[in-house]
Amino acid sequence: MSSSANLMVDNLGRRTLKDKFYKVLVIVLSIITISPIVLIIYQLVVKGYRQISFDFILKTPPDTFEAMTALSNGELIPGGIANGLTGTLLMVVLASVIAIPVGVITGIYLYENPGKFLANLTRNVSDVLQGVPSIVLGLIAYMWIVKPITNGFSALAGSVSLSIMMLPMIVRSTEETLKMIPQTIKEAALALGVPYYKVILRVLVPTSFSGLLTGILLGISRVLGETAPLMLTALGSTMINLDITKPTSAVPLLIWEFYNDPNMVDLIWSSSLLLMAMVLALNLVSKRIAARTK
Repeated sequence: MSSSANLMVDNLGRRTLKDKFYKVLVIVLSIITISPIVLIIYQLVVKGYRQISFDFILKTPPDTFEAMTALSNGELIPGGIANGLTGTLLMVVLASVIAIPVGVITGIYLYENPGKFLANLTRNVSDVLQGVPSIVLGLIAYMWIVKPITNGFSALAGSVSLSIMMLPMIVRSTEETLKMIPQTIKEAALALGVPYYKVILRVLVPTSFSGLLTGILLGISRVLGETAPLMLTALGSTMINLDITKPTSAVPLLIWEFYNDPNMVDLIWSSSLLLMAMVLALNLVSKRIAARTK
């Protein structure tokens, strides 16, 4: 009995030691994983906060001479990124108008017809589309919109490329959200004689609204920082432009333009900080909405 008791004590000691070792290992690896993100955020805040002001949000970027003069005098660079903010807002709103109805309707179709050939094909195409490089989507929008429709770079072309990027996430989130709704809710509505289309519009969609909104916000946050497709479609503009048929700037495009001018380095950090804050806010809102649905 004493030998078996000693063996149990030894096993318990080894298991306790292993448990502590793996806990420490997980903590260390977690710190290593998040440390680059923390360092990036730290650099953005330290180098970017000085330029953040009302002028930075309400004014357009300065030219190279104005920026060089301000730097030589030890002053903040004048101007801001108002044209980029308005352009980003314009294109994201247009992209949402295009992608949200199409994505939600497609997701509902996939949910209602899980075994059909067309539904399986659509699902596979959506999954493939999610992995397509953004520059390819910019080329597609260039061939569809820039050349034949607007005869030049435009906010509409940029919106189309962003909407294509948003579609897969909205489609899949809609389908998965609807799958989480108990089948008995739909059956009860049909048993009461509610028409099929009203079951979808008045029962399924309102019930899954939080999940749908979460997928939409995640889709928007994904396209906010895209630069490559906009370089081939929207191109950019030095002025505030709300005409969807004309070239329009965006915050990611301005960051790229600032990068090519050594006098605008401070604006790179500030623009990146503001863009990160926008994406972070959307992600936090989507997480909050998702938590309420659980």
